[in-house]
Amino acid sequence: MSGASTGDHSASGEAAEPTPAADRAFDAVIFDMDGVLVDTEPIWEHVRAAFARRHSRHWGPEDHPYVAGRSSREWAAAMRERLGIAAGEDEIERAIVVDVVEVLRRDGAPPIAGAADAVRRIAGQTRTALASSAHREIIAATLAAVGLDGTFDAVVSSDDVARGKPNPDVFLEAARRVGVPPRGCLVVEDSLNGVLAGRAAGMTVLLVPIESFPAPPRAVEAADWVLDRLERFDPPTPACLAEVARPGGGR
Repeated sequence: MSGASTGDHSASGEAAEPTPAADRAFDAVIFDMDGVLVDTEPIWEHVRAAFARRHSRHWGPEDHPYVAGRSSREWAAAMRERLGIAAGEDEIERAIVVDVVEVLRRDGAPPIAGAADAVRRIAGQTRTALASSAHREIIAATLAAVGLDGTFDAVVSSDDVARGKPNPDVFLEAARRVGVPPRGCLVVEDSLNGVLAGRAAGMTVLLVPIESFPAPPRAVEAADWVLDRLERFDPPTPACLAEVARPGGGR
């Protein structure tokens, strides 16, 4: 539901907190990282494909939905199952994380046009958090690469919580850390699992699709709002969303 509505899609079953007025900023904006702030999904998939080749296996676009938005524990388990290899999940996780961090430190993180500036503007108007499925080492390397380290009021990895996306845990923890009830939060996501996680958390969800890994139609159907470019979201209010974004199927 949108921040300006009175319905409640929280999974908690508790009474809804008041939503922000249309012309007042959301109490907090919670960003995903990969695919929202940086276009790092191709790096992840290149590293996973190289790992699979070292084990005489194939990893391709058809495997991506099984790891998208998952915590490190979960995507390592999914890779082990999909590849059918003897390597343990800890070994898989470490190999992928080391190689992704190496690429980020060597080549930098491919920025999404206008995204970092949009985050800085929004951070100057309301509380912000990062809620990413990435390993903490990868989060740190990415934020340093795009000049956003120290920008967010809270940074949460799915590795910090019990369950990764599409479960709501990482978003609920981010809201807890910035001291904002879920109903006052806007989630910015690019993936189906992320959209579903934000919905399950009882938050307003803005889908900003990315060309390199387009979100499936289900993501549009589940999101409250859909926007082509994050840089257009200024100021961070429900009224701005109604002006610059189109409604998703979740409204």
